[in-house]
Amino acid sequence: MEVALNILTACLSLNELKEQVLEAFASWLRLRHGIPASVLASHPLVLTALSGLNSEQLSEAAVDVISELIHYTAAGSSVGLSLQLPLIQVLVPQVMNLKEQLRDSSKDEEDVKAIARLFADMGDSYVELIANGSDESMMIVHALLDVASHPEYNIASMTFNFWHNLQVNLTERESYLSFGNEASIEAERSRRLQIFRSSYESLVSLVSFRVQYPQDYQDLSREDLKEFKQTRYAVADVLSDTASVLGGEATLKILYMKLVEAVSNCRNNEPCEWRPAEAALYCIRAIANYVSIVEVEVMPQVMALLPKLPQQPQLLQTVCLTIGAYSKWFDASPSGLSVLPSVVEILMSGMSLSEDSAAAAALAFRHICDDCRKKLCGSLDGLFHIYHRAVSGEGGYKVSAEDSLHLVEAFSMVITELPPDHAKKALEALCLPVVTPLQEIVNQGPGPLQQIIARELTVNIDRLANIFRYVNHPEAVGDAIQRLWPIFKAIFDHRPWDMRTMESLCRACKYAVRTSGKFMGVTIGAMLEEIQCLYQQHHQPCFLYLSSEVIKIFGSDPSCANYLKSLIESLFSHTTHLLTKIQDFTARPDIADDCFLLASRCIRYCPHIFVPSAIFPSLVDCSMVGITIQHREACNSILTFLSDIFDLSNSSRGEQYQSIRDSVILPRGATLARILIASLTGALPSSRLEAVTYALLALTRAYGAKALEWAKESVSLLPPTAVTEAERSRFLQALSEAATGADVNALTAPVEELSDVCRRNRTVQEIVQGVLRPLELNISPVS
Repeated sequence: MEVALNILTACLSLNELKEQVLEAFASWLRLRHGIPASVLASHPLVLTALSGLNSEQLSEAAVDVISELIHYTAAGSSVGLSLQLPLIQVLVPQVMNLKEQLRDSSKDEEDVKAIARLFADMGDSYVELIANGSDESMMIVHALLDVASHPEYNIASMTFNFWHNLQVNLTERESYLSFGNEASIEAERSRRLQIFRSSYESLVSLVSFRVQYPQDYQDLSREDLKEFKQTRYAVADVLSDTASVLGGEATLKILYMKLVEAVSNCRNNEPCEWRPAEAALYCIRAIANYVSIVEVEVMPQVMALLPKLPQQPQLLQTVCLTIGAYSKWFDASPSGLSVLPSVVEILMSGMSLSEDSAAAAALAFRHICDDCRKKLCGSLDGLFHIYHRAVSGEGGYKVSAEDSLHLVEAFSMVITELPPDHAKKALEALCLPVVTPLQEIVNQGPGPLQQIIARELTVNIDRLANIFRYVNHPEAVGDAIQRLWPIFKAIFDHRPWDMRTMESLCRACKYAVRTSGKFMGVTIGAMLEEIQCLYQQHHQPCFLYLSSEVIKIFGSDPSCANYLKSLIESLFSHTTHLLTKIQDFTARPDIADDCFLLASRCIRYCPHIFVPSAIFPSLVDCSMVGITIQHREACNSILTFLSDIFDLSNSSRGEQYQSIRDSVILPRGATLARILIASLTGALPSSRLEAVTYALLALTRAYGAKALEWAKESVSLLPPTAVTEAERSRFLQALSEAATGADVNALTAPVEELSDVCRRNRTVQEIVQGVLRPLELNISPVS
């Protein structure tokens, strides 16, 4: 690098080459480090770049050089930063001299952006030095505030990363460990936070106005609207940083004053400008997680202002989202209960005004009911009135079917807080407007039920699924599913071909099983019989995942053993006949995925039923066919299933089935090892390496010397042009250590090495796969 810099220095004597020289110097700085800062501090190339900052011809190239020099000084560790001080002390004053140009209206925007970039680079690179709070540091901070105040968002936002990194440095304990004891750490932390307090207070005002909707927001293109939303998200992040430094309450006070100012414009019956109020509320919502849930000074005043705001769609949407964001405050604050009625009125208005405000109101109801469920138990009649209007679509509410699920979830959580007797009646009332349209469709007979579009059914079935999921009263849910089973059975019987409806129905059944458990009563038997029968004709994957939930809940229940044995033998038998070659797996990865997820569940929850069954060997054979499926979830499910089999003897419950497992795995061991090694070396993407490695090491750990012999047979097939003897030996040594009980996590490096070597190019990969032939289950081992 020294030679290159000498050549570049010599070229400085030619004025026409100076710009190209600086560009080349910037490139060298980007690529190589190592020249001492003390040398660079007085180097002609550096001095030329610094003087070029004020040259119209050289400014662009000079900025690039100074930017790279700043990064150069920060490239080492924080300890090494002190070694860079000679250069830093040259760079910083020169950059600071450009501060006035930030406000120079005669400067081209690109020139201002370049200068702002230098200040941002300086802040990002020297944040640890700046965090000390020295007078020199604060000069840089004030300059960065000037950048943040620039009217152009693209320039101001250059500083956002700095404010975040500074916040982390000021607030996280790791920054103060060098101060020793806790008292010294806390004293230094308090000192620094106090120094930077005014800067972050200024920052709140400098960024909060940027979230305000533009006057022409209705005419924004989709791209412009997306960009505006990204701006709001970025500002919300900055406000989170300020709240971390100032505290939520202090930040809230600043933003509340902006809200008061905005609301004051809405008095005396004058036309109200809603955009400043919406911007202030958006910012208040952004810091919700930093405001104490028992705050009593500002939040009651904020909530008192909300009913006074105009009913404008974007504003009302933000009002509703803000209410939802402070749901924990309503529950914990002494003032929370008194304002809940007015808050509910606002949310009802939100559901009536527009689709966006309705969506925000529904989500806010979900948060309010989650956090204030005990307070709302006495208001069920009013809540049910709102719920019926929203779900039936007869009350003028503009809540979409998807957003209505928030309301279902909300009121389900309130019902959870009721005593069992009251909960049962409330659950019936909650189900009524959902069940009634389903019952009417079923009552029309098989023809209309088969012809109706799926959405007419799934919209209400999905609501029932949420009810079963969130009403945590097992007996009440068990009674409900027993009453509803005739409706469910009719839909099962007449639309088993309809994947969308079956998925929705199975999801509802899954949550009913999960919540009610053994309170399902006789319904569980009828449900299992139904899905077992239907799967034989209509191979819907959802029947398999519903069965997985049943296995998890009832797998260890002796009274269900016969049901479950019949179920899993039937499901697995039909699945193994569906998946006989790799093309079948590729065509139906969803079935493969859910089948082997179910099989893993069986190993964990009912090995006494599954492992001794006649279907167990067939399913192992099926898994061997499908290991190399490229579909990620299906592949991972198969590998997990095999790993669970290999690890079966690790648990006291599974140890008793070791002899059965061995009778199945030992005859297939050599083939299994070959397929797994083929998968490791290219038959599967490298993203599956972790799962394949674990399965191979688990096989080796389970079968010791035999597994090692299987692996040697497969690895011996690899030609020396693909794998060297040393690489082969390291791989087998890792397996040998796994066989003797070593920690598998420490053995992955040699396995990854073999994988990388065999994937290094297409030719090698094809050679390796050509000799391992993972899709052939019956090739003779090499003697």
